[in-house]
Amino acid sequence: MPNASSWSASSPLLLLWEDSSGTRIFLSLLYAVLAISGTLSNVMVIYLVFSFKKLQTTSNAFIVNGCAADLSVCALWMPQEAVLGLLPPNSSSLRSAEYRLLRGGLLSLGLTVSLASHLLVAFNRYVLITKLPSVYQALYQRRHTGCMIGLSWALALLLVPLLPGLWTPGSAQQSPPRQTDGSSRYTALLLALAVLGQTALLLHCYLGIVRRVRGSAKRVSVLNFHLLHQLPFPAAPPPPRRAQRRLSSVSVLLLCCVFLLGTQPLVWVSLLGFFLRPAPPALQAASWLLLCSLSAL
Repeated sequence: MPNASSWSASSPLLLLWEDSSGTRIFLSLLYAVLAISGTLSNVMVIYLVFSFKKLQTTSNAFIVNGCAADLSVCALWMPQEAVLGLLPPNSSSLRSAEYRLLRGGLLSLGLTVSLASHLLVAFNRYVLITKLPSVYQALYQRRHTGCMIGLSWALALLLVPLLPGLWTPGSAQQSPPRQTDGSSRYTALLLALAVLGQTALLLHCYLGIVRRVRGSAKRVSVLNFHLLHQLPFPAAPPPPRRAQRRLSSVSVLLLCCVFLLGTQPLVWVSLLGFFLRPAPPALQAASWLLLCSLSAL
C-alpha cells in the first residue's frame, strides 16, 4: 500500500491505486469537461485577438501566450488523463515511465508558461496604468515583448526535466526511496516558493492598479479587463464614472481571488509536507487539480 509520500508515483489522475472505480470515473469525467471547456475558451480568445486588429495589443499578446500554454494542458494533457483514468491499474500505458514523464513534461510546460503569462499581463497593466506613457512605450516595444514571451517558454523548457518528478517520478525504482522522497520534497519546496513569490508580485501589481483607478477616471478607460468590451461592435452607453471605477476594482479583486484559489492550496500543501508531515493524498490531489483547472478558466 503506497504511503503519503509516494501517492502519485504511478497514478495518472493523482490518485492512489486503491481508490474506487467510481472516484476514478468521476475524475475522468471532470478532466473531460475541463479539457473541452478549456480548449474551446482558449481557442476562442486566440481567434478573437487574431481576427480583430483593435485587439492586437501588448497586453493581449501576453494573454494569447497564456492561452497557447493553457492549450498544452487542456487539449493535450487533460484528455490523456481522462482516458488513462478509465484503464485498469495494471495497464502497460500506466506503467510506462517514459510516457509518464512525457505527460508530466506537458503539464509542467503548460503550467509554467501560463503562470508566467499571468505575471506578464499583471506587470504590463501595472506599468500602463501607474507609469508615464513614455516609460510604457520604451519598455514594451515589439522586440522587448517578443523577448519576454520567448523567455517564458525558455524558462519552462529549463524546468521541464525538474517538475515532472513531483507527480511522475519515473526513476523511483532505480533510486533509493529515501533519496527519491528527499529530492521530490525539495523540488516541491522550490515550486511552492516560486509560486508564492509570483503571487506576491501579481498581487502588488493588481492592488497598485486598484489604488490608482479609484482616483482617476482616465485610468479606468485604459484598464480594459474585459476582452469583449474591446471588440469593434456597437457598445452600450458607458456607465457613470463612479460605477465604472467600482466595476474595474471589483474585476481586479475577483481576478486575484480566482488566482489565489487556484495556486495557494498547492503552495501550502507543499510547505506543510516539507516542514511538518505530508498532507493526505486526497488533499494533495485536490491542490493539483485546482492548479490545473486554472488553464480551463
